[in-house]
Amino acid sequence: MALSAVLVAFLLLPTLVLLARGITADFLPTLLSPVVTDALRVSVWTSGLSLLLTVLLGTPTAWLLSRRRFPGHALLETLLDLPITLPPVVAGVALLLTFGQSGVLGRPLELAGIRLAFSPAAVVLALLFTSAPYYIRTARAGFSAYDPDIEAAARVDGAGGAGVFWRVTLPLTLPFLLEGVVLAWARSLGEFGATILFAGSLQGQTRTIPLAIYSALESDLRPALVLSAIMVAFAFGLLLLVRVLTAQRRGG
Repeated sequence: MALSAVLVAFLLLPTLVLLARGITADFLPTLLSPVVTDALRVSVWTSGLSLLLTVLLGTPTAWLLSRRRFPGHALLETLLDLPITLPPVVAGVALLLTFGQSGVLGRPLELAGIRLAFSPAAVVLALLFTSAPYYIRTARAGFSAYDPDIEAAARVDGAGGAGVFWRVTLPLTLPFLLEGVVLAWARSLGEFGATILFAGSLQGQTRTIPLAIYSALESDLRPALVLSAIMVAFAFGLLLLVRVLTAQRRGG
């Protein structure tokens, strides 16, 4: 019991200290400062766009992996899960070698007038690369959690492919998909290593919340404390939402 109390105190104390230092009388003025508002704006729109791409591209990918078996299926699943275990810095190096100015695809893209590295688009790609596997993994579990015969029965009753998906598949897998969305969004908001290597840290353009915290630590501590407190509160909310979705899924 005493050992458990020590661990709980160790895990909770830094967070409580951070909140106490971050939520002070200077909280609102600092929150409205350009350093903080720019970081919030960049993080919201880049993570939102990344999340949209994740859902649009990841949903059919997860469905394919759960419904079809083909040569190399296990290898493809492993490769898609690989970014989850890769250090973020390694992910950034991989993106640079692929889409950077001298990268495999970067040079042809630059000849076409498209420059990705160290641009807002690079932030979106970095977030997509590091967060999409979380959604695909969860969505894949959702599509595999129910009997495909349910879809077959709906087709026998005359439902088309789109109708089966919207009226049968989506309602059955929705808790899984929502959980995957929350996990992917949480991962993208906390992304640091891949972003700073592939997109840089330009205020108002590529400097997300984690990059702004790191930058503020070298100059003015107040924005770092405020942004950190916001991230703690947001992370707590997302974790609570995941628990609710998981409970609903298990209850269903």
